[in-house]
Amino acid sequence: MTGTMRRRLSNRYVFFALAAVAIVAGVAWALLESRFFVVRSVHVTGTHLVTGAEVRSAAAIPPGLPLIRVNSATVAHRVERIRQFQSARVSRNWPDGITIAVTERTPALAVRTGSGYQLVDRYGVAVESAAQRPPGLPLFQPAALPGSVPVSVPALRGSPAVYAAAVVLHELPRYLARSVVTVQAPSASVVTLKLARGITVVWGAPDRPAEKARELALLMRTHARTYNVSAPGTAVTGG
Repeated sequence: MTGTMRRRLSNRYVFFALAAVAIVAGVAWALLESRFFVVRSVHVTGTHLVTGAEVRSAAAIPPGLPLIRVNSATVAHRVERIRQFQSARVSRNWPDGITIAVTERTPALAVRTGSGYQLVDRYGVAVESAAQRPPGLPLFQPAALPGSVPVSVPALRGSPAVYAAAVVLHELPRYLARSVVTVQAPSASVVTLKLARGITVVWGAPDRPAEKARELALLMRTHARTYNVSAPGTAVTGG
């Protein structure tokens, strides 16, 4: 290879290297400094209990911030501080938008308070308030207390007993779940259901729900007042 050809190849390499650097610099400038790819809108989906304005306020994404600089994990963490939300997912919509998709908590139980009811999810988090207990949402009691006794809602957050009660309700056959009025759970392994017409079902722990449901269906043919299916295979009735 002659010296002239080597110089031409060297010049070509230099040209392409400079062109690549220029392209990278241009892309970086477009993403970080230009006004083309900046936040102009924040779209919120999945909300029913909280307004989109409240979510945008919690997200705290300043208009005009370059999209590339939006930290999705940090924004999601801010939004998840809203107690009605179980999770949030943040995504960029190029060239100028952000979408925040939230999953709201679902009430599983009603808790009697001094001024009405707090509706809590399976983790014991208060989702919303109500003057009356919503139809189909059983009253939760941590122990065998009169239904008029208020319960400390903050103390229920993260409660294994609340979680167990919610799981039991979720696993119940629909025909049975519809008739549950009160759920008592002094612990996660001692869940008792109070049904309409004064019937009591001692369910025990949330495990083996299918076996317990089958045995209960058979036992209820006896028209007793109390059924204990906490230990499948040795279920008993009373009253």
